[in-house]
Amino acid sequence: MPSPDLADRAAALLSLTAATEERALSQLTELAASEVAGCAAASVIVWRHGEPSSRAASHPDPARLTDAQVACGRGPVLDAAAGAEPVSCPDTLSEDRWPEFAAAALELGIRSCVVLSSRGEPVVTLALWGARPRAIDVGELQLAELLVAYGSALVGAVAEYADSRRLAGQLRDAASSRAVVDQAKGILMHALGCSAEDALDRMRQISQRSSVRAVEVAQRVIDAHSGPPGQRARVSSRRQQPRGY
Repeated sequence: MPSPDLADRAAALLSLTAATEERALSQLTELAASEVAGCAAASVIVWRHGEPSSRAASHPDPARLTDAQVACGRGPVLDAAAGAEPVSCPDTLSEDRWPEFAAAALELGIRSCVVLSSRGEPVVTLALWGARPRAIDVGELQLAELLVAYGSALVGAVAEYADSRRLAGQLRDAASSRAVVDQAKGILMHALGCSAEDALDRMRQISQRSSVRAVEVAQRVIDAHSGPPGQRARVSSRRQQPRGY
């Protein structure tokens, strides 16, 4: 029977405090392994354009099973990723559809599995591994289906959060660069007695000649202005020069 705090634990997967896909997927597998009856271990894979891009497992062994299936190009996880219906293996000892997978599973002591998947892009597969034959009842997978839905939602949420953080970082960088350039313009205007447009044009010329970003040129102006008195004097001594800095 699911634990009383299942809803809270599942909802926590979508919290932005979990903010990385790997961490959220790891929490999802731990939740599946502890809450789905008969499940001794769980693993999840995010498939993008038909290739595994992120994965997590509640125990080390399922990761090895996934690698075995990817290596030979067949297995229940791959079949689930390609279709919409749950894929099950009631007993790996008598399994003949995926011989490589069955051999690897038996070596690890895994006797059964059920794999569910979400549709869309990316695809999320959740594999439930049993230590006994028919340990996981295919007719009682409502909870696992809910977890797959959560997995799909959390991948989308984490991606959106990452995009938002990336955009915020770009905006901060742009604002910081603008502040540096504005400060350098003010220094040049005072030192050279020129307009804001002329000061910016001078920095652009230096940027083009030296193949250095304009914001780096601006920072050098600021550093020179705030440096030793002799260095500041060299900047001021160029007040009368018509071109260049």
